[in-house]
Amino acid sequence: MEPPRDHHQQQPHNHHHHQEDPSKLLEPPTTCAKCGGPTCFPPPPDLSANPSYIPIRFPAVNLPNPPTNTKEAIIRTPVPQPQKVDLISPPYHFTAPSKIIHSQDDIVRFHSSPVFQNFLGFVVSLSESIKSRKLSDPYRVSSTIEVIISILQTLSDYVDEIPPAPQSSRYGNVAYRTWHERMSSDAEPLILKFLPLDLHGATVELVPYFTDSFGNSSRIDYGTGHETNFAAWLYCLARLGIVTEEDYPALVARVFVKYMDLMRKLQHTYSLEPAGSHGVWGLDDYHFLPFIFGSSQLIDHKYMKPKSIHNEDILENFSSEYLYLSCIVFVKKAKKGLFSEHSPLLDDISGVPTWNKVNSGLLKMYKVEVLEKVPIMQHFLFGSIIKWV
Repeated sequence: MEPPRDHHQQQPHNHHHHQEDPSKLLEPPTTCAKCGGPTCFPPPPDLSANPSYIPIRFPAVNLPNPPTNTKEAIIRTPVPQPQKVDLISPPYHFTAPSKIIHSQDDIVRFHSSPVFQNFLGFVVSLSESIKSRKLSDPYRVSSTIEVIISILQTLSDYVDEIPPAPQSSRYGNVAYRTWHERMSSDAEPLILKFLPLDLHGATVELVPYFTDSFGNSSRIDYGTGHETNFAAWLYCLARLGIVTEEDYPALVARVFVKYMDLMRKLQHTYSLEPAGSHGVWGLDDYHFLPFIFGSSQLIDHKYMKPKSIHNEDILENFSSEYLYLSCIVFVKKAKKGLFSEHSPLLDDISGVPTWNKVNSGLLKMYKVEVLEKVPIMQHFLFGSIIKWV
């Protein structure tokens, strides 16, 4: 029987001393940690030095294969904060807005401006206004909000009156161009319904943002850039004082939801092509903001966690109350196969522990993946309400 081993007895160790390898004699020796003898192994790294890596933090960045620079940009981006909208006061100098961004330098210049910070702060404020609230909760709906909702309903009725043309192609039903032309021609009189008399001249700026919110008629596509134009249109209304902070919850729960319903209807009826889709690396082929607003709704929910998106009963019973869940339902209906394969980013986010982390991560991602991308922001408009820097 083998005698018990003495744990304090020195154990044999293996390392290369200089006498074992004459070719290494000229190299400066380091010391063996066990016996104190010289060794040719390199010294261990200095653990006190700053690490050269960037730790991956939740949420929405724990991706297997996307570009490293984008991931790092999201990680390094501070969480956007809410801001009070800077109101415009008379005298007004309304002018037809134009596209100015053409390069990444233009993006950098715009992002360093107070105008950009205020616009992004407005989006964050909309998100915070709906925090921990269901869509069916009571909201203050002003007469202006009611008119905007009715305008979106009118545009939805146009879809019913303009059926899709018979064609074999998967995307881009040409009947959408008829709908878009009718929407564009009626945009000004529709907007004038809620504008006070002294702001009627603002239609020269408000109409282009509005008509660019529903997709592109020549390409028959829709994406996050068009969605951002709708947010910019709402921001213009806020800068003009037409909607106030008291209206923000209703802007999300009533106006934006109505806008989403219209866009889903347009996407389905006319087979709109996703504009600049990220494919499986996108949240959704078309939208981003409902994920931000929807994650804010679910903050501090007692029972529903980010992983709850995998529970079909929860999706069935609560998708009408929470924008995030309704988007998940849409994705699952639109895409076939395993959720983790066709939507790895959404699947990744479901592993984040809290909705608060999801929301802050999505806000950072929106800034980097949408508002910093030239192909998207080259279509953004600048006039006197949203001024170029």
